[in-house]
Amino acid sequence: MSGRKETVLDLAKFVDKGVQVKLTGGRQVTGTLKGYDQLLNLVLDEAVEFLRDPDDPLKTTDQTRRLGLIVCRGTAVMLVSPTDGTDEIANPFVQPDGA
Repeated sequence: MSGRKETVLDLAKFVDKGVQVKLTGGRQVTGTLKGYDQLLNLVLDEAVEFLRDPDDPLKTTDQTRRLGLIVCRGTAVMLVSPTDGTDEIANPFVQPDGA
């Protein structure tokens, strides 16, 4: 067994494609994946952050902030998903008010 660490994810298929990244602390960014390493550090170009709701920091709003070229530290990355082929749906587990 070699001493090299290998990631479970194969991010090579997402290079130069749009990805959505969720980070610890509730931050969420989208952008074009330009590079990555074995520690899951990501380089995103044309990155856009979805701003959080001031009343509930775990919820994102429709407001965005352009960040440009950024590096997401691998220890903060919780989720990486492609932006193409994904649609947002209503949460089926949320109980209606008054239930």
